Amino acid sequence: MRSDETKKGAERAPHRSLLKALGITDEEIEKPFVAVVNSWNEFVPGHAHLDRIADAVKAGVRSAGGTPFEFNTIAICDGIAMGHEGMKYSLPSREVIADSIELMIQAHRMDAMVMIPSCDKIVPGHLMAAARLDLPAVVVTGGAMCPGFIGDEYADLISVFEGVGAYKTGKISKEELRNLEELACAGAGSCAGLFTANTMACVTEALGMSLPECATCHAVDAKKLRIAKKSGMQIVELLRKKITAGGILTKKAFENAIVVDMAIGGSTNTALHLPAIASEAGIKLDLKTFDELSRVTPNIVSLRPGGNYFMLDLDRAGGIPAVMHRLKEKLNLGCLTVTGKSMGDDLKKIRIINPGKNREVIRTLDNPYSREGGIAVLYGSLASKGAVVKQSAVAPKMLVHKGKAKVFESEEKANKAIMEKKIKRGDVVIIRYEGPKGGPGMREMLEATSALAGMGLLDSVALVTDGRFSGGTRGLCIGHVSPEAAEGGPIALVEDGDIIEIDVPNRKIELAVPKVELNKRKFKAPKPKINAGYLSRYLKSVSSANEGAILPSHTSRYHTGR
Repeated sequence: MRSDETKKGAERAPHRSLLKALGITDEEIEKPFVAVVNSWNEFVPGHAHLDRIADAVKAGVRSAGGTPFEFNTIAICDGIAMGHEGMKYSLPSREVIADSIELMIQAHRMDAMVMIPSCDKIVPGHLMAAARLDLPAVVVTGGAMCPGFIGDEYADLISVFEGVGAYKTGKISKEELRNLEELACAGAGSCAGLFTANTMACVTEALGMSLPECATCHAVDAKKLRIAKKSGMQIVELLRKKITAGGILTKKAFENAIVVDMAIGGSTNTALHLPAIASEAGIKLDLKTFDELSRVTPNIVSLRPGGNYFMLDLDRAGGIPAVMHRLKEKLNLGCLTVTGKSMGDDLKKIRIINPGKNREVIRTLDNPYSREGGIAVLYGSLASKGAVVKQSAVAPKMLVHKGKAKVFESEEKANKAIMEKKIKRGDVVIIRYEGPKGGPGMREMLEATSALAGMGLLDSVALVTDGRFSGGTRGLCIGHVSPEAAEGGPIALVEDGDIIEIDVPNRKIELAVPKVELNKRKFKAPKPKINAGYLSRYLKSVSSANEGAILPSHTSRYHTGR
């Protein structure tokens, strides 16, 4: 065991003495050391309950013959960081999380890990560390928040964001907005729709890194604690069998994850996170893979924001095991999972407790919501290296759109114009210098998209940015435009009034300006918006969005091969 380096032999008497200062007994020192990597804090609703989950994990580890050691990582709430400077720090925190886990695990020579993340960047940060370190690892995602209930209807955080736009245009009263604020977010857990946090939980289970049913089991459900205990027990079994994250995170496993992502209509942020996780595993995963699998994977689940169902409905319909059972013919069923068995063997044990809800929420392949998956990758003169759109959340009449550009140099300027009702039907809003380098940090534009939705403009207005969009975004919102403006991409040359042509079915996004005219427009490299601190270091080395916005130095040094 790796932990023997810290506890075996006479020369390790000082190390054992320090362990005994923690109350650790000789018997516990003899057992495998299991890290319980917890993102609990008191600031993020998706993480507020993770202390209880960690206790359950530790109980499982002890019952199976291991000795657990818990430590924490940071976690940023995208909702609270949204719409201001704080959002610049969200995506970059992913790398800090992965690094901090590496530092703790390597310094203390832990034998295995149970990882307890929730929310947008935290789940991928944990998975990046698991891929990098290639130790036995199980992920217990924290679970979704139950939807709120207002006026005989369910609601969620996006209801509040869109309520702001509705209030600004007089569609709802101040009292109605206040009711949304008070009642939409019901308690602990990741926001109740299929936004980025819950998409990443589903993707984690599809990768084989969580026990079955973990992804959709809600934060307040006692089943989550049982899954946590079983995960603690299972990590000791994986250690005994020498099954590591590297044996699970294969190219075929990533293909499974993308297929499930497309089938459920997940967040566009998976096009950033899955390539970053794959890179840590020594696997190249490009945007073309997403689009190729999207073209052959029907969208069979329609949750908020693209549909009317919530994560609660998906859980009651059987969760990700039920989705994967529908997709069996499109999956690599031989992939290993943290159960120690193959994905195919896991799916043989599936139980559908609520058949009616299953048929209603999870459609069959011959009766999908759409014949293609949730995400499309667009190319063209505005995005030669690609751009991403959640096509399952776009109104059919907006899948092909042509309009005049209204250009903004930052999210704040765009938000101000939207709130002042300066955006008109048919416009194409361009928000640039918000990419990984230009932001820096590649902010989400949920405030802008939600305001337009609340104002009733998403059926006629498109948004295009080198930044990104929340998993809660709906409408013709195209992000990750690469190359970004800060690197001299064509988006930097767009002027007010230019015609932008978008054709999602044919995967095109064009700037309808002659090359002769574009050559006359001079690109002037912008001065960095931030010159100190973490972000100033981040922007100097972060890669383009089409490559996952990764730090090139972050490659797996520890995995033993695939």
